[in-house]
Amino acid sequence: MRTRRLVLLAFTCLAVCFALQPAAALAPVRPALLVLNKTDHNLAIVDLTTFAVVARVPVGTGPHEVVTSADGALAFAANYGDGSGAGQTISVIDLATQKELRRFDISPLRRPHGLAFADGRLYFTSETSRLVARYDPASNQIDWMIGTGQTGTHMVHATPDGRALYTANIGGNSISIIERGANPLQANVTSIPVGRGPEGLDVSPNGKELWAAHSQDGAISVIDLAAKKVIATIDAKTKRSNRLKFTTDGLRVLISDLDAGDIVVLDATTRTVTSRLPVGASPEGILIDPDGTRAFLAVTGDNHIAVLDLKTMTITRRIQTGGGPDGMAIVK
Repeated sequence: MRTRRLVLLAFTCLAVCFALQPAAALAPVRPALLVLNKTDHNLAIVDLTTFAVVARVPVGTGPHEVVTSADGALAFAANYGDGSGAGQTISVIDLATQKELRRFDISPLRRPHGLAFADGRLYFTSETSRLVARYDPASNQIDWMIGTGQTGTHMVHATPDGRALYTANIGGNSISIIERGANPLQANVTSIPVGRGPEGLDVSPNGKELWAAHSQDGAISVIDLAAKKVIATIDAKTKRSNRLKFTTDGLRVLISDLDAGDIVVLDATTRTVTSRLPVGASPEGILIDPDGTRAFLAVTGDNHIAVLDLKTMTITRRIQTGGGPDGMAIVK
């Protein structure tokens, strides 16, 4: 009996000792695909080695776009809202612990949507407020904002140093170029008229051109960024374009045609449509893998991500991530 008590006491001591040890930091999943599920109101983390969803992190209502910090430690989700009301928060997610650190309230701004991370800060659009604002995660506050004067400021693209920003203004039928000067409180805004309902936009890898897909007239505007003017209009005949992305080599452009269920592929040099790939119901988000080998396509209506091999231009895999997948980001 005495021996049995001693054994139980030894196990108890071991358990207490282990409990008192500090918890080891979780190793972040790498490489990982981050996917926002709009109707499930969460962020899915996909292990790109196994293609399994390893975590789902609750965020705000109707999240649309996601980006990561430069070091891949944090993710930011724009909680746009849904039919029940306009969203007014941005979720800050720790990718190591796979938890939401905080939900930053952007009030009185509403409808945060487009996101870009540059120079240590997060730039985001407020669609209803017609502006771009900047959130500093270190101080947990908005430290800069500027109005576009255009209706429906939706998507935003930033240069790596944050000195230039480009927005698509759906209701204003325009693209805004925002150039920040030496004075951090000042900026110059140039609005360039384009076609009807510009939404998806991207800057060519050489930084010379911005392409904007019009969601309402099936065309694409090509803007010379140095001259700040439209130099070509391409009739891509899309039914309702949603996102537009250059491949990493700059040779092709992909557009998600939401109503047609296709990915439209263009030759960036000849500015012509080369193919249309049926992918499923309501394709929206497009993400090009930084290594240039594949594209991730959010097939929102079918609740999955299609993986497109950019060499063979075939779908190689479909990943079930949740309800209404849209915005994506990747961490290596």
